[in-house]
Amino acid sequence: MRFTTRMLVTQLAAAAAVIAVCAAAFAWIGVQQLRTETQSTALAIARTVASDPQLRRAVAEYAGDAELDAAVLADGEVQRQATEIARRTGALFVVVADDDGLRLAHPDPARLGERVSTEYERVLAGEEIVTWERGTLGESARAKVPVYRPGAGQTGPGGGSAGIVGEVSVGFAPASVLAEVPGLVAAIAAAVALAFGVAALAAFLIRRRLERLTLGVQPEELGALLQNQAAVLDGVNDGVVAVSGDGVVRAVNRSARDLLALDEAAIGRPLAELELPPALVEAIRRGLDGEPLALGELVTADHVGYVEARRVRRGDRDLGVVAVVRDRTDVVALAERLDAVRTATNALRAQRHEFANRMHAVSGLLAVGRIVDAQEFLAELSSRGAVPEAAVEAIDDPFLQALVGAKAVEAAERGVELRVADDTLLVGIVDEPEDVAAVLGNLVDNAVTAAVAGDEPRWVELSLLDDGDTLAVTISDSGRGVADPERLFAGRADDGADDAEDTDEASDRVHGRGIGLPLARRFARRRGGDLWLVDAGGAGRGAVFAARLPAVMHRRPTGDGDEGEVR
Repeated sequence: MRFTTRMLVTQLAAAAAVIAVCAAAFAWIGVQQLRTETQSTALAIARTVASDPQLRRAVAEYAGDAELDAAVLADGEVQRQATEIARRTGALFVVVADDDGLRLAHPDPARLGERVSTEYERVLAGEEIVTWERGTLGESARAKVPVYRPGAGQTGPGGGSAGIVGEVSVGFAPASVLAEVPGLVAAIAAAVALAFGVAALAAFLIRRRLERLTLGVQPEELGALLQNQAAVLDGVNDGVVAVSGDGVVRAVNRSARDLLALDEAAIGRPLAELELPPALVEAIRRGLDGEPLALGELVTADHVGYVEARRVRRGDRDLGVVAVVRDRTDVVALAERLDAVRTATNALRAQRHEFANRMHAVSGLLAVGRIVDAQEFLAELSSRGAVPEAAVEAIDDPFLQALVGAKAVEAAERGVELRVADDTLLVGIVDEPEDVAAVLGNLVDNAVTAAVAGDEPRWVELSLLDDGDTLAVTISDSGRGVADPERLFAGRADDGADDAEDTDEASDRVHGRGIGLPLARRFARRRGGDLWLVDAGGAGRGAVFAARLPAVMHRRPTGDGDEGEVR
């Protein structure tokens, strides 16, 4: 049996039990009320009979008479009045007794003159009694009232025993009391049927509501769903953000909180109230607008990610959008490092091949005795190397020489001259080539691209300084500057910027408004350093960037193998 069906049956059973208890209670109360009304009726009739002046005079005549003739009593005034009153009121009996408890009137004439079968002393003492008793005519609801002598005592309750000459007892049979019970039961049954119908309708509506809310999932499946949710949300490295159809965040896993700087308070809040990256908000909005799959790139100050927003439905019900943020920072960082190393490697391979060709040429000149030509050829090669000789002397680190030389060759192929500033001075050697290659290579590539987009002459100038274990990099170009510095590190430019020419978007795009600069900044900040825009440029001058990379240099070793002092 399904959970909702069990709930329906349970609710109906509970409603039936409650209705049964209430019906029994109302029935009992109704019967008790009927008994009370019957007793009140009997008391009212008894008082009326006891207060009749003619009856009081007739009863007073028999007071103190120890010998009563039943035949005389049967034809007497008291018997006649009692019989007439019982007939008119529908009472079981109207019994009149004297002050000695002897019957003066009774439905059975044979019992006249006999002592009453129930208690009468208290009535002769002046009390009025209302009770259920069993007498010669069976069980009945009866009322007993004293009869006072005419002109003496009181005719109401509490009148005392002075002047009492007898009693009147009026009783009603149980059948007359319960005559109205069928009507009462019918009314209660109708109320029970109506109440049970309302309860059944409410239970059915609750059942439908539960099925809609739980999407047909049974309670025994809820535990498994929670376990699966915890396993899926917290067991993956990807960030997951679930948004309902009305734009309210319903779930955020730990990875998403780390990537997007959110907390537990984000759950249950509208998407518009949260400070989320525009790329993520745009992907979710597109998903809510009906796209089955919305993609986008996410770039923050510390992470590079990929957003995938999928619309979720179950049957014909829209459940909103689930956005998955895949952190690609480490992958992109590795790719940047590998690209820098590959560039340097290719440049060194090309230089080695070129050097081998030049050596063959020199060897040939020497072999034929053209010594002067060989000397001139070597002098020319020395003066037109990839990096100026002064720069080679300033950049005394083999890794940086190779990297700058490779970038110079690439820049020359694009018509840009890569210069090394005169203030460049390095007294240590690189200890962390991966991060240095990633940051320096990205800055040089962006500057070369900016210079290509500018006017001639096209150049890029690089300055390198070290202080202890910290490397400081400054790079400027001959491009057109940065039009919007505030958006420079915000993420990838719009797709339309790829086709833009001589626009602000194009100017920003050439300066790496993608994942390059944010990723390079992350490398620098991870080491406690930074990367920033020194001068946005513009108006005929290019931009200037600077970076500070701590813990990437170490002291140059001395001749005996120990590290020497920094010069």
